[in-house]
Amino acid sequence: MVSTSHALPRWTLWTPPAAWVILALSKFVPGNPFVIALVGVALAGAVFSAVHHAEVVAHRVGEPFGTLVLAVAVTIIEVALIVSVMLGAGPEKSGLARDTVFAAVMIVCNGIVGLCLLVGGLRHREQDFQIRGASAALAVLASLSVLTLVMPNYTSRELGPMLSPSQLAFAGVSSLVLYGVFVFVQTVRHRDYFLAADSDGAHAAPPSARATLLAAVLLLVCLVAVVLLAKMLSPVVEDAVHRAGAPDAVVGIVIAGLVLLPEGLAAVRAARADRLQTSLNLALGSALASIGLTIPTVAAVFLWTGGPLALGIDGRDTVLLVLTLMIGTLTLSTGRTTILQGAVHLSLFAAYLFLSFTPG
Repeated sequence: MVSTSHALPRWTLWTPPAAWVILALSKFVPGNPFVIALVGVALAGAVFSAVHHAEVVAHRVGEPFGTLVLAVAVTIIEVALIVSVMLGAGPEKSGLARDTVFAAVMIVCNGIVGLCLLVGGLRHREQDFQIRGASAALAVLASLSVLTLVMPNYTSRELGPMLSPSQLAFAGVSSLVLYGVFVFVQTVRHRDYFLAADSDGAHAAPPSARATLLAAVLLLVCLVAVVLLAKMLSPVVEDAVHRAGAPDAVVGIVIAGLVLLPEGLAAVRAARADRLQTSLNLALGSALASIGLTIPTVAAVFLWTGGPLALGIDGRDTVLLVLTLMIGTLTLSTGRTTILQGAVHLSLFAAYLFLSFTPG
């Protein structure tokens, strides 16, 4: 775990309220280019502040509980953002949850993991991690992603990405149960699978309970600010996407990228500090939480409202997902990584972005 002082840096204390002030200002002066630029700056500041506060909390509670803090907190607020946008926009946004969840899986499994492996390999040549924990997380991720993003294309009498109400209920319940079992295994039953093999506890003293509580409160404040600021920027992003002639799925990529920034930065910093186990816990845990919490919540909301919900991805994205899971299995099969594995994952991420922006 990172070395963390007992006193929180001043910039992490004033960044959250500053972000909220700018958020309030954007309500009074909508559409002003200068205010929009301030929103972007506030978003970046809130992200960096969230990363710091998450690391303080993680240092106090220890692994692997610490890596769950950021993943679950971000995903809960991500769900709120997706649901609010989908309910406010109507049927034309029926695929937003699918696009955002698939983007989160690709960003995490190829973008964040690839960058962590590359940065860690450049700095430390080779890095170790626990095969049992990483393999368990990848097995759950493969099951969740295929059952929720691929199977909807093959379970209905008519071809399409929709599930029947009973199938949607089953997908939501099974996703939540499987994610719950994984969290139980990670934190209680087989906690040692997710700890660094050479962990000897020789780290700086953890922060005080008071500093941890303050960091936890500020983490929540930052995460809410990140999502609200991202939502404020989303119309601008959506307009830019349409002006560029890019597909609507790009909006899901942008939303997932903005929301995953805190986790991504924390994972890369851990890899650079030669804590690859923490990086993988963060990255794979984020992807699992994105599916395991988003799909059940969205399913429950749309079963209640009766609105359309498209979950199945197309053939091109299915190929990318299967390739990602296959390469991930090979990467995590040895317990050691170099820059080569990082380059492979980043090449897949580049292919995903290229094909998303230029589909044909």
